[in-house]
Amino acid sequence: MSESRESMEFDVVIAGAGPAGLSAAIRLKQLAPDLSVCVVEKGAEVGAHILSGAVIDPIGLNALFPDWKERGAPLGTPVTDDRFYFLGPAGRLRLPNFLMPPLMSNHGNYIASLGMVCRWLGQQAEALGVEIYPGFAAADLEFGPAGEVTGVITGDMGVGRDGQEKANYTPGMVLRGKYVLIAEGARGSLAKTLIARFGLAEDRAPQTYGLGLKELWELPAQKHNPGLVMHSMGWPLDNHTGGGSFIYQYGERLASVGFVVHLDYRNPYLSPFDEFQRFKTHPLIRPMLEGGRRIAYGARTITEGGFQAVPKLVFPGGALIGCAAGFVNVPRIKGSHNAILTGMLAADAAAAALSEGRAGDLLTGYEDAYRQSPVFKDLKRVRNVKPLWSRYGTALGVPLGALDMWTNQLFGFSPFGTLKSKGPDYAQLVPAKDAKAIAYPRPDGVVSFDKLSSVFLSGTRHDEDEPIHLKLKDSSLPIGENLPVYAEPAQRYCPAGVFEVVTGAEGAPRFVINAANCVHCKTCDIKDPAQNITWTTPEGGDGPAYGNM
Repeated sequence: MSESRESMEFDVVIAGAGPAGLSAAIRLKQLAPDLSVCVVEKGAEVGAHILSGAVIDPIGLNALFPDWKERGAPLGTPVTDDRFYFLGPAGRLRLPNFLMPPLMSNHGNYIASLGMVCRWLGQQAEALGVEIYPGFAAADLEFGPAGEVTGVITGDMGVGRDGQEKANYTPGMVLRGKYVLIAEGARGSLAKTLIARFGLAEDRAPQTYGLGLKELWELPAQKHNPGLVMHSMGWPLDNHTGGGSFIYQYGERLASVGFVVHLDYRNPYLSPFDEFQRFKTHPLIRPMLEGGRRIAYGARTITEGGFQAVPKLVFPGGALIGCAAGFVNVPRIKGSHNAILTGMLAADAAAAALSEGRAGDLLTGYEDAYRQSPVFKDLKRVRNVKPLWSRYGTALGVPLGALDMWTNQLFGFSPFGTLKSKGPDYAQLVPAKDAKAIAYPRPDGVVSFDKLSSVFLSGTRHDEDEPIHLKLKDSSLPIGENLPVYAEPAQRYCPAGVFEVVTGAEGAPRFVINAANCVHCKTCDIKDPAQNITWTTPEGGDGPAYGNM
């Protein structure tokens, strides 16, 4: 099909304008200014689909731009107050900071909008001559005669819901590169294809995920404490459901308020969105937010498999970088520093290969450099935290995880060795008959809200007449299998109200996909127990508009 498409040729093509993709592009131009580098981004602008807490460890920026402060990087709020809490239904216990392993300290880090940081990185990249194309989704891959990746294919524009070309139809283009770097973030559709095609996850633990939900609040001046970083675990989640909250106060009266639910949860009646809303009613949290104004909402999955789940990083013609490979440090809830560093490592390997006249082969130098890098060390010393939490629950698993981090910190080894995960997230749900239904309180419109008003604040948009980008392999499974066995969990795990079970005129249940609501979190692709839903890219430019999230 690509033979009939227009094409453009580059030395390196990068899919995704997040911290990994932009850092790789910048590093390439720093090393070899004459290289042609292209970044393609599905969001309408750089940063539009970026969602993170975010407390940023500057180690990555220090390596990329030692003078990032002088260059005006938008990291203006250093962490000044670091708090950890265990919550009960009406009370809380503050965990003393001295009990926390040193790697958990946030002092020396900065609270920021990762979307704004990416926009700044985009400006730095363009100043170096990088070509950035926002609004074009990397929808497919082009392969060469030997099976190597030779480029990405952007999605067609102007296709109707019925699959027919509309008057504004424009076919996608082939962006060819001697090397292609995949920087789509967690559960990227191209990375998913490549991992399966080249067996990159063989002999690795299955990747696991969390769903992160976030609201941006504007607080009253008297309640604003810039520099405050607060994390909690416990209520409203039960002991067997991993996750926790974050509140980061920064900038001009802003607060990032978020909640993460580990997607290995068991109860099909659980709704991560409603757990988040319930969390904000806690006596510790409600007074912080009352009198404030919620100004944005979003959701995104986070890789949580860690060290054991990092796939082989290279394939013929390219490499996986950033969260496409899963470099998030779970207990720290941080990944942007590792995304930047791995983008730079891949760029180093690609620049060296191009200088030798190579193309389309394995960038083995990247894999070797990763194993000697701070990223490898960062992930290895926390490798057992998530498996311990998943196996033993919050009350026992979290203290065991802290012990494991301390032994790694002090002695360089773990008493547990290297633990395996329970398995893929979709396989963890128990049948509805063995689970307890959860009655969530109605939102009060003050600190808790409904899904539809939240989706409105995400700014997401999709053409109602374009093909549905959430594909069912078997359209009978949601009602025929998931509904009777699991009470169809899609209507609860989706944080944007995309999936519904409605009763038709004849009284029969019907599965409805409200694709226009989608905020591109990828939870459905991960958690569906039948693995029946495949997330694909919609038209370029569609999806959330996160602004300063």
